[in-house]
Amino acid sequence: MADIILSLILLGSLIGLAWPFLLYPLILRALPTKGEHPVAGPTPTASLLFCAYNEGAAMPEKLDNLAMLKGRYPGLEIWAFDDGSSDDTAAQIMARGDLVSLVRGPGRSGKAHGMKQLAARARGDVLIFTDANVLLDGEAVERLLARYADPAVGGVLGSLHYLGDGESATAAVGSLYWRIEEMLKDEESRTGNVLGADGSIFSIRRDLYPDFPDTVLDDLTVSMAVVFAGRRLVKAKDVIARERLVAARGDEYRRKVRIAARAWHTHGHLRPQLRRMGALDRFKYASRKMVRWFGALFLLSGGLAAMALAWRIAPWLALALLAAGGGAVLAGVLMRRGPLAAIVDIVIAYVATLQGVARAMRGNTFAVWNPAKSR
Repeated sequence: MADIILSLILLGSLIGLAWPFLLYPLILRALPTKGEHPVAGPTPTASLLFCAYNEGAAMPEKLDNLAMLKGRYPGLEIWAFDDGSSDDTAAQIMARGDLVSLVRGPGRSGKAHGMKQLAARARGDVLIFTDANVLLDGEAVERLLARYADPAVGGVLGSLHYLGDGESATAAVGSLYWRIEEMLKDEESRTGNVLGADGSIFSIRRDLYPDFPDTVLDDLTVSMAVVFAGRRLVKAKDVIARERLVAARGDEYRRKVRIAARAWHTHGHLRPQLRRMGALDRFKYASRKMVRWFGALFLLSGGLAAMALAWRIAPWLALALLAAGGGAVLAGVLMRRGPLAAIVDIVIAYVATLQGVARAMRGNTFAVWNPAKSR
């Protein structure tokens, strides 16, 4: 009986780990396509918004990219919020006052607060959200706005392409994770709604912009407002944004803790509206988000069950597995590249995510952010 229970725990843990990345995509691919129905009409106007904190090193390239977008789409309104930078970020933006309208915060108040300030000032029919270190391809604005020809579409995401995936195992794992994430969003879009956007590149109709506290994850909160309003949140694969990967484990760990804590806190804020979603959207949300938050628990329970089963077969087998696992982890920690380093980075990502969720459950969250030094 004990062997059966341990085997079921091991099987359940493996399913929990595989669900978001293997089983869920297979289910999505079996679902029918939900088409879009564009209607001829004028192209909506647009406002592009981003927040920055100590992004002085990224600003020259960012401002050149914005100038290129403005040249291709002259009607584009551009707003930036400086969250109390201690470097020359604000000065660089102010020097391009012909291109970008700058709002300066009173100090560190966070991205959610800054985006609300910008959204209140923007006048475009569509609000386009991006990050200070993200560069958009030249056709991004035009292709993004084209998807709003369907009146049912309330929000449109772009595709994020990461740069620098060969710099370390951490960057390689991050790149692989994001390629899977982009594939999932493609399938979610094809079958109805994408369940949440990240801040690199997404947009919504301005009249759908919600009210929310400064402590939530604004990317998730704002994009989910489209779904809650009964409109479609879709992804445009041909709208390309580019961003450098985080290469250092410490930077990536802190980033994942912060994002997970804010995601869980945001989940609590959105829970009443999440419960009113349709069955398919609830299934997507749980599969792509909630299951991942507890991946470290699946790893722990599966590892303990495997060890217990091995011990019941022969104690020496369990000890050998423990020694081999410990050696592999130690080698992976010491390496910057290779399969063992990648496995360690995957485990670290799961642990960081669970730590962030646990912090949020205790009432701790993050309102401000610091740019990663290793990107």
